[in-house]
Amino acid sequence: MNTSNIYRNRTLNEISEGDVGATLKIAGWVENIRDHGGVSFVDLRDMYGTMQVVMRDTKLLEGINKEDCISIEGVIEHRDEETYNPKIPTGTIELSAQSVEVLGRVYKQLPFEVMTSKETREDLRLKHRYLDLRNKKVRDNIIFRSEVISFLRQKMTDMGFLEIQTPILCASSPEGARDYIVPSRKFKGKFYALPQAPQQYKQLLMVSGFDKYFQIAPCFRDEDARADRSPGEFYQLDFEMSFATQEDVFCAGEEVLTAAFKKFSPEGYTVTEAPYPIISYKQAMLEFGTDKPDLRNPLKIVDVTEFFQNCTFKPFHGKTVRAIKVHADMSKGFHEKLLKFATSIGMGGLGYLEVSEDMTYKGPIDKFIPEDKKKEIADIAGLEAGDTIFFIADKEERAALYAGQLRTELGNRLDLCEKNAYRFCFINDFPMFEYDKDAKKVIFTHNPFSMPQGGLEALNSKDPLEILAYQYDIVCNGIELSSGAVRNHNLDIMVKAFEIAGYTEEDLQQKFGALYNAFQYGAPPHAGMAPGVDRMIMLLRNEENIREIIPFPMNGNAQDLMCGAPNEVTETQLREVHIKVRQ
Repeated sequence: MNTSNIYRNRTLNEISEGDVGATLKIAGWVENIRDHGGVSFVDLRDMYGTMQVVMRDTKLLEGINKEDCISIEGVIEHRDEETYNPKIPTGTIELSAQSVEVLGRVYKQLPFEVMTSKETREDLRLKHRYLDLRNKKVRDNIIFRSEVISFLRQKMTDMGFLEIQTPILCASSPEGARDYIVPSRKFKGKFYALPQAPQQYKQLLMVSGFDKYFQIAPCFRDEDARADRSPGEFYQLDFEMSFATQEDVFCAGEEVLTAAFKKFSPEGYTVTEAPYPIISYKQAMLEFGTDKPDLRNPLKIVDVTEFFQNCTFKPFHGKTVRAIKVHADMSKGFHEKLLKFATSIGMGGLGYLEVSEDMTYKGPIDKFIPEDKKKEIADIAGLEAGDTIFFIADKEERAALYAGQLRTELGNRLDLCEKNAYRFCFINDFPMFEYDKDAKKVIFTHNPFSMPQGGLEALNSKDPLEILAYQYDIVCNGIELSSGAVRNHNLDIMVKAFEIAGYTEEDLQQKFGALYNAFQYGAPPHAGMAPGVDRMIMLLRNEENIREIIPFPMNGNAQDLMCGAPNEVTETQLREVHIKVRQ
């Protein structure tokens, strides 16, 4: 620290017992004031720590309030041993104040106590975020965020990736989520868009001959908030590789994520070692009821549809039937509580069987299973004495959804999930296309720029709904961290894929002209992904809400309560960009 600084010559983390007897100047915010009659104490806080200041001249305290920003000069002394504070690094020393200068005064009553701001209503915290950020826990999240991002940058550079920034003002895309559009002053009636992701630009970088690109990319999507999704904007570790296969991207993703999670995990946590488990989309929907499985939960779902078509239980006939086997002690009334949960998510009921020591069954549907079939269900589900098996029956899509929700509920209620662990997996082999019932046509399922498995031959000869794509997600503890794909770099395949989704070649030229044109000049095979930075940090900090790890987040309604965005603009501003607001 520069000793000639007029406000301070040390930060609080730079002061230790070795400074006892030294005259120092420190600066920060008044965290607490304790008047003991004849002598007063102030806890002074800066970004780096806290120090007790003793004021034997009580006039020094006149006019000082909590959260005033002040500079204090005095002598470093040992505290009395009985007043040591082991919770802070400066707990054995204090500064005996000789002079105080108020640098920034508090003029209004504080809206909340800074030290307990996390217990305050979220709207109040976000309106006064600059005060909320003074709270140590909140501040530490932001410092932690900075450290993680710095590590990611260095790791990607060490892995041979080149950091390149792509444009923020770009062309609007007809695919994906809703764009944020920006009117052009210079070109009447035309608009830019904020990028939902650097998708096209990073592919164009590969065509340009850059071998490995990355950036900590800001992305903008007009989407509703969720606990794990910030409305409006988010950041992702975006990277792309030329001459790369799906497996090459998997290796790169595993290397950077494993390193980051091992370095920044809370003490005692374990992290999945590479290679991560690879689970197909079809397998994930069957065994976990979701394409975002939490592998800390040991329960798996079994398909028993065919078995129940040969039983006399008519409510299961003609339906997809899924089962979940659990080996756990269940308290009295557990089944009633679980049934209540099942009906709350839309299920019509919940069948179950309990397996006795002699491998006979108890439960409401036992009588509907023929005796000669009872060993068959045990073999299918791997039943053992003491197990309980629950059944979910509905149309296939809903049966998978309900089974997934029930699996999660059982894992939580019975405390079956692994503790202190980050469990990663890849989900791959997503369908390339799906049928949109509202539009009554085939559409892209995810990223339209993905390479279809089987290439042009598959597009020409197979049912579109049976074609899989080289698309993949990384999931950690039930949260999607990343999506990615092997890109479609072949113009003929691209034209055919878009034709199946209802686009003409002219549409492709008009809406994705840059890629369409670039791919006519020797495009290399390329692939990539983009792990979400905000979600990574949320997981590493064990925060349930993503807003806790963002410096200035919007609220759940996509409003900046602190600065008042979105807000109205003047008529002059509207005229400049040729816009008239409809009433």
